[in-house]
Amino acid sequence: MSQPTASAPPLRSRLSTPEFVALISLATSLTALSIDAILPALRDLGTALGVADARDTQLVVILFIFGMVFGEIFFGPLSDAVGRKKAILFGLAIFGLGAVVAMTADSLEQVLVGRIIQGIGCAGPKIAARALVRDQFVGPAMARIMSFIFMVFILVPMLAPALGQAILFVADWRAIFFVFLIIAAIVALWLSLRQPETLAAERRIPIRLDTLLANGLLILRHAKVMAYTFAAGFIFGALLLYLSTSQALFFDLYGIGETFPLYFAIFALGIGLASFFNSQLVMRHGMHRMAVTALGGLIVFGSAMLVVALAYDGVPPFGAFMTLGFLTFFCNGLLFGNLNALAMQSLGRVAGLGASMISSISSLVAVAISMAIGRFYDMTAVPLACGFILAGAVSLALVLAAHRSTAGEV
Repeated sequence: MSQPTASAPPLRSRLSTPEFVALISLATSLTALSIDAILPALRDLGTALGVADARDTQLVVILFIFGMVFGEIFFGPLSDAVGRKKAILFGLAIFGLGAVVAMTADSLEQVLVGRIIQGIGCAGPKIAARALVRDQFVGPAMARIMSFIFMVFILVPMLAPALGQAILFVADWRAIFFVFLIIAAIVALWLSLRQPETLAAERRIPIRLDTLLANGLLILRHAKVMAYTFAAGFIFGALLLYLSTSQALFFDLYGIGETFPLYFAIFALGIGLASFFNSQLVMRHGMHRMAVTALGGLIVFGSAMLVVALAYDGVPPFGAFMTLGFLTFFCNGLLFGNLNALAMQSLGRVAGLGASMISSISSLVAVAISMAIGRFYDMTAVPLACGFILAGAVSLALVLAAHRSTAGEV
């Protein structure tokens, strides 16, 4: 095990490094799993619950993220106050409750309530697990552990739709929520039995509303932080637009049903490859240049998709759609880490609360963008292409403005 940080007590995990990586990867992957595994079932879910407008099933994905908006604000301070394990376990319990509400639903409205509850709970392992890693590792050792976790994590968006499709071969859409419940229970049991608490009692920070409000206002008033945060939100919004319409896109445009997970995985691979290349290039070229280049690429490839779509009555040739989609996802993969890191750069003593607020606000922006553009889905690729162009153009303007800002550290 790596040496703890200088400010941390000498707490050690019972877990070997591979087991620790596996546990944290599984805990943090609940977010991607909860979004992507349900995608193949959206059409069946809508039919079973008598949904009149198929576009309403987009909300099964979007409102999960909406729930996370509130969870991300809550679980950051909670993990500092009560410890990492309790925060993660509390989040898993809420996530499990949401899964039960959704899988016993007899209406779309009840499913959506369950998804909001799931989103709130899923923020627990997402936020607190990062702090748990930070408690035990520092510097290169932390980077090494996070790299291992990300290597496992990136497989989830590639494989989750296949898991959902496999479940549909033997059961209905409700079984997917039951699997979510089982995985949450496994994580909770594994964490309880094998992972010690890493935040000593004397290092915990009680939740004080006045302090949180004061620090939160400092962050909200920081123009540079907010510019990068909104840029990240627009980029996430374009991705969320794709996620919420992807199953319908492939089926309506190209008649692809059971093989949907394969093509979804190809796009997810674009994000994974971009993240790898970014880790190699960012030290040489810097976060700002990488972000500006990727945003330019997103605008170019989104515009190309729009031109081709319009030339073919809204349905691009399949090869063109896959190629341009892969390239836009590659640009997205270059942006996520860089935009979040740029937003965090100006946050010093309030980095913990800042990380929660950046994640929450960007998610809220993404929900608004994806819901607004998603309502224009018309069985063509035009709304998706427009979403990429809009996200790229607005984010580029925000990034350039932030780079010119002279605002100091919070």
